[in-house]
Amino acid sequence: MIRRCINGDVATIDAIINEASQAYRGVIPADCWHEPYMPRTDLMVEIAAGVAFWGWEEVDTLVGIMGLQKVRDATLIRHAYVRPAYQGRGIGGALLTTLTGQTTGLLLVGTWAAAEWAIRFYARHGFCLVSTPEKERLLKTYWSVPLRQQEISVVLMR
Repeated sequence: MIRRCINGDVATIDAIINEASQAYRGVIPADCWHEPYMPRTDLMVEIAAGVAFWGWEEVDTLVGIMGLQKVRDATLIRHAYVRPAYQGRGIGGALLTTLTGQTTGLLLVGTWAAAEWAIRFYARHGFCLVSTPEKERLLKTYWSVPLRQQEISVVLMR
């Protein structure tokens, strides 16, 4: 079941992000890796900035999450993660389909360039990589990420 996450879900959202993000360990450069990958304080800042999370729930437990954030004239897909034990079951695709169905206009997602599995996932769902100059413009316009992260990221658009 897909449902909107509530304040009481923050600890579970935090756990899902930090468990599933282990896939990036050793894939992204060491200078971009943090432990934990997303500290709870950073998650709270994201929520305060308007990231609304939705989750996939099985047996009263969230096992996958994905956020939407409206920024100017675009909607961003933010923090899409599924617990490793539940990956490959279509949970991410179902969340993405549900969330994209709630949006109109420009839809963007950013990820690490080395995360080929994430790029393939979004491409299967109708997203296209943008050019490097367009990526740089979009990252500066819609995200607040360090320059180093901008250099090794990609943006996909739908």
